[in-house]
Amino acid sequence: MPTDLARRIFNVAHITGEFKLRSGIISNEYFDKYLFESDPRLLAEIARAMAPLLPEQVDALAGLEMGGIPIATMLSQVTGLPTLFVRKKAKEYGTRKLAEGGEVEGRTLVIIEDVVTSGGQVVLSANDLRERGAHIEHVLCVIDREGGGAENLAKAGLTLHPLFTMSQLKAAAES
Repeated sequence: MPTDLARRIFNVAHITGEFKLRSGIISNEYFDKYLFESDPRLLAEIARAMAPLLPEQVDALAGLEMGGIPIATMLSQVTGLPTLFVRKKAKEYGTRKLAEGGEVEGRTLVIIEDVVTSGGQVVLSANDLRERGAHIEHVLCVIDREGGGAENLAKAGLTLHPLFTMSQLKAAAES
């Protein structure tokens, strides 16, 4: 585990207070991913550290709206893989696409997300992409909050590959 990177992510993005997570859970701590995603040097380092987590057979990265998109874009720069920008729901106008930036059907995609807690949105997005013909087995994220996400994704046929777990970030911050 790159302890220095974990410590910097924790120091930049960890905030305390009372926060309602997407899963509905109330937490007294939160990782504001936009604080590390908006720092170009830190984001580039995160992408370089995530690149080895990618499986060998990948056609494109599928960055989930909204936090997964900057990570997928930077990871695309590091790996040369194309990026798709995945909406939470298909547009109701124009092209009416769920994913922008290329075709989904018949392609092997890896979902890219910032923080995973329960994995609910990842499962929904994976199902939507699969309905459109994508092959998806893997999900990469920067932070696994260890809130059951890995288990929920496994039930949906997805393997979670976190750069860091919340426990690892906390341990790095204390070292």
